[in-house]
Amino acid sequence: MSTEILADSAIEPKAEQISQAPESDQDLAQSIDVLKRLSNSVKSRVLGRDDVIELAIIALIADGHVLLEDFPGSGKTTLAKALGEAIVSEDDAAEESADKEIVPFRRIQFTPDLLPSDVTGVPVFDTNTNAFHFRHGPLFAHVVLADEINRTSPKVQSAMLEAMGEKQVTVDNVTYRLDDLFFVIATQNPLDLVGTYPLPTPQLDRFLFKITMDHIDRDAELGVLDTYRERRDKTLAPVTVTRNEVLEARRNIEQAVNIHPAIKECLVDISRNLRTDDRVLQGNSTRSMVLMLPALQVAAALKGRSFVSADDIELLLPRVLGHRVEMAPGVTEIDRVLRDCMRPPMEQLARSTLD
Repeated sequence: MSTEILADSAIEPKAEQISQAPESDQDLAQSIDVLKRLSNSVKSRVLGRDDVIELAIIALIADGHVLLEDFPGSGKTTLAKALGEAIVSEDDAAEESADKEIVPFRRIQFTPDLLPSDVTGVPVFDTNTNAFHFRHGPLFAHVVLADEINRTSPKVQSAMLEAMGEKQVTVDNVTYRLDDLFFVIATQNPLDLVGTYPLPTPQLDRFLFKITMDHIDRDAELGVLDTYRERRDKTLAPVTVTRNEVLEARRNIEQAVNIHPAIKECLVDISRNLRTDDRVLQGNSTRSMVLMLPALQVAAALKGRSFVSADDIELLLPRVLGHRVEMAPGVTEIDRVLRDCMRPPMEQLARSTLD
């Protein structure tokens, strides 16, 4: 979606706001390099999805989660698996151990008969020690692919709610921490609604982005057909990014990329316009704007900038709000509503840039 109102509306921070030490500039450059290596690793296995890959990486670095939605065979699972396998642990020996509590990547195939303990883990009685020991579930991973998340029961969805919101799981009144990098890529097929449990609003709010994956273009589809054997026989993508590098990039970008106060004012004004619009039944929460700030910083870093611009808002805001704003009965054009509510604050943002 394009607001069609942006000229050169990037807000550059004042000199005193960006007077960074050389080390900070170097840290930001290293973080941008991590993002590019991660992006290239995923793109080597997923063709024609550059825009979706970029959004997934933004969500990962911004400490959010992603919901991918489209028809079967569109590459949702392939993309999630490629991203998960591109991030590895520093301890190779521990990574290869079957007893390791937290692994780089796990896939959960959600079904109606799944139980919460199937994803969180369960206490198991050890006859050798005559005591219960907690057996970690598949949520204990850096990247978790929640495949067809809308096919599981609300009981399992509530367990995912705690994990995605608090990075922890509670079993038998005992809380277990998940990894700091914990990142969920969930998929769902909106075309087949038989036997599904639609995600409630609190669950949807845990996803930073909801991305609809359209058909790839003709050249990319031909490329998939020409290279499918090579990509099929390729067991793993080249190891290019470690867990610590991703966490360090997250910290560096948060500190080094500036957010001008006018950017925050623009986000607040857009939210207030949505909440008072007659076509909107329920607007977005304040939390959605808080979650969007680090995503804007990562988007700016991917463009090689040390400051957030209006272009970043235009890119991300429809993906952040599209699944959070509930339209009034009879209103179907959510893109038009978002565009109308964005226009005045974005125009004010452009004028403040000129000042």
